Amino acid sequence: MSIDAASPAGLAPALRTLYLVRFGFAVVWAVLLFLTATEIGPVSGTLLVLYPLFDVAAIVVDSRAARAGRASAALYANIAVSTLAAAGLAFAVTSGIPAVLQVWGVWAVVSGVAQLAAGVVRRSLGGQWPMIISGAISTLAGTSFFLQASAPDATLRNLAGYAAIGGVFFLVSALRLRRRGE
Repeated sequence: MSIDAASPAGLAPALRTLYLVRFGFAVVWAVLLFLTATEIGPVSGTLLVLYPLFDVAAIVVDSRAARAGRASAALYANIAVSTLAAAGLAFAVTSGIPAVLQVWGVWAVVSGVAQLAAGVVRRSLGGQWPMIISGAISTLAGTSFFLQASAPDATLRNLAGYAAIGGVFFLVSALRLRRRGE
């Protein structure tokens, strides 16, 4: 990137691009999971592990764009949490839907708090309120997933809806980022 991504003029375009990619991934992932979510099979199991791994890659790109910005601690915490979630989900898919919902729920709570914190730190860039709201919703949804794990009709389809809504928040945030230096 020719613009210094650590400056507000460079960070906003970098985040805009990243948020658009995250939106596209979330929508495609949600559709695929929704279509395969009746049970945990090879496709849905792979999708479940892939989502937090994609999250790790996106956060790494985000942290490199921020280059020691004030949001770094929240981003690094989210990398660790998403990596642990991927590992946990790799084991949970062999135990059934309730185990997946429990791991996903804990991940959604912790990563939601980290996303909320990063959004608060980056408020001056604009376009962060959707990220702040999304982080808060993720925290509430994670609690719901964890509790849903004990229901007799537990399903993975709610995870597809969660990802789609998260993707929409990334899209809104991308569209609202200030266009500094452009």
